[in-house]
Amino acid sequence: MLMGIDIGGTKCAVTVGTAEGKIVDKKKFPTTHVEETLKRIQAAVGEFRDRYEIEACGISCGGPLNEREGIILSPPNLPGWDEIPIVGMMSYELDYIPVTLRNDANACAMAEWRFGAGQGTENMVFLTFGTGLGAGIIANGRLLSGTNGNAGEVGHLRLRKDGPVGYGKRGSFEGFCSGGGLAQLGRMAADEAKASGTPVAWDSEKIDVAEMAASARAGDYYAGAVFDICGEKLGEGLAVLVDLLNPEKIVIGSIFARCEDLLRPAMEKSLQREALPQALEVCEVVPAALGEAIGDMAALAVAMEGLK
Repeated sequence: MLMGIDIGGTKCAVTVGTAEGKIVDKKKFPTTHVEETLKRIQAAVGEFRDRYEIEACGISCGGPLNEREGIILSPPNLPGWDEIPIVGMMSYELDYIPVTLRNDANACAMAEWRFGAGQGTENMVFLTFGTGLGAGIIANGRLLSGTNGNAGEVGHLRLRKDGPVGYGKRGSFEGFCSGGGLAQLGRMAADEAKASGTPVAWDSEKIDVAEMAASARAGDYYAGAVFDICGEKLGEGLAVLVDLLNPEKIVIGSIFARCEDLLRPAMEKSLQREALPQALEVCEVVPAALGEAIGDMAALAVAMEGLK
């Protein structure tokens, strides 16, 4: 059996499953204060350790991390999680079986590659496209994690000198293509509509991406323009990945999976304009396949590394 620990900004889960991706047991709970949350993780790990024969454990967590040392380094979505030696703690709880830590983008890439939309590929890129934008890269059948686990931070790429802010950088890939970026674009569109005397059909003070998407599908001009801009910049960012990495598939999660109909037309135009034709013709852009199960499957996929 394998154990997976998925540490998120709002919830955590400890899962037991098989190398084939079958979930056998699971405990989930909200992420609260760091000490309380760690105690709940340790309790679940101890309970499952006593109940199952665990061969390896994988931990998926938002970065920044030091994957080599197994330390969580102050992720912005986990206040108080500063210099947490999570691998050492879990290794002790599990009687020193292999424990591996990966950032969530890398972990999700491995999950989609092993169990989801990337099955059968040798070269694949996974994009989170959720609250933020990060990438996990599978190159020649192996995870490309970089020197200290920070490969794939494509959200930091600057696509324009100006624009919405993401990853602390104005005009970045994440600024245009993330939940936070879409919210910023929505506010800009709402301000433009207000200046022209046209009210928007969504709440411009507390923008909900799903609500804005519904407005776009209903024909709202300003909502549609927001997704067109996002789709165009998505295509520009993907073109860099296509030219640089020559993948067979680019798998995109979360918002893209839910709003593909609104984003793909502008994305395809940008890709055709920006990417090398020889690389683009062998690359397919698809939505992630694992849906809400991806966090659990990601942690199990990381655990599989420990079996090698």
